[in-house]
Amino acid sequence: MKDTRRSGCPINLTLEILGDRWSLIVLRDMMFGNRRHFRELLTGSQEGIASNILADRLRRLLAEGLITKADDPSHRQKAIYSLTEMGIALVPVFAMMGAWGRRFLPVTEDLSIRAELLEDGGPAMWEAFMEELRAIHLGGRPPARSVLGELRAAYEATAARRAASGA
Repeated sequence: MKDTRRSGCPINLTLEILGDRWSLIVLRDMMFGNRRHFRELLTGSQEGIASNILADRLRRLLAEGLITKADDPSHRQKAIYSLTEMGIALVPVFAMMGAWGRRFLPVTEDLSIRAELLEDGGPAMWEAFMEELRAIHLGGRPPARSVLGELRAAYEATAARRAASGA
């Protein structure tokens, strides 16, 4: 099979896999929202991904090795998606994208609090988060620290504050 990649440049190769908005959104939702089923990914995204686009992006991410798909033992007609090590290794990329977005774009407090915590926590927090994602997605014992829990609690607190202030 002929290689269809434009070049061997690492930035180009990364963009060929992640260069559309929806692939990053799907990975974000799996990573930060712990959404692992098609329906959760479809209905849980604020950006409103269409089902055909979601199905296509999941196929692409599977083919590229960023996620895996397995039968869900809790339901015969459901599949469960998991991040691979290749997908989990994107945590620092997401952290840096979030930091950049917070610096240059008109973000909201509730939707940027996780990025702020990851930026402030730096590489040590990113590694702890990746360790937790490995336990969730690849199997194994959960670590003592739950970065996902910390990020979720911070988001919920800022969202509640925003709702209470009527913003």
